[in-house]
Amino acid sequence: MIAFSTIVFPTDFSENSEYAFDHALTLAKQFNARLVVIHVINEPVDLRGFYVPHVSFEKLEEEIVAAAEKMMEKFCRTKMKDYANFTSCIVSGIPYDEILKKATEEQASLIVMGTHGRKGIDHFLFGSTAERVVRNAKCPVMTVRPPEV
Repeated sequence: MIAFSTIVFPTDFSENSEYAFDHALTLAKQFNARLVVIHVINEPVDLRGFYVPHVSFEKLEEEIVAAAEKMMEKFCRTKMKDYANFTSCIVSGIPYDEILKKATEEQASLIVMGTHGRKGIDHFLFGSTAERVVRNAKCPVMTVRPPEV
């Protein structure tokens, strides 16, 4: 059996992502692997020319980062109570690019990530971060579909 030493887990803090996290944590515990939790703040859309009442673009970015930091802190506090071999980070950029960069930086032996299960026109319009990661990763990628409701 191949041992995983470093597992990268990207999260968007959605229910699908939390469901996938259970798989990542189980594997990390089984292999005593370091778990790297990453959240990517999608590159901000250029809002110049649009009226955004009483909020500067810089202030908006600061608020997004602060909210992401709060969510990450809560996620790690509640999900990793009994697992200390982890790190977390928040970065800005294009999600699949940043996930792949982090996996390379950390010399990941596995990426575990949730999918949203979009099909058809939704998949075409919104694309798939998971699909791009799978196609371009230098290590194995485990995708976890959301449970059927």
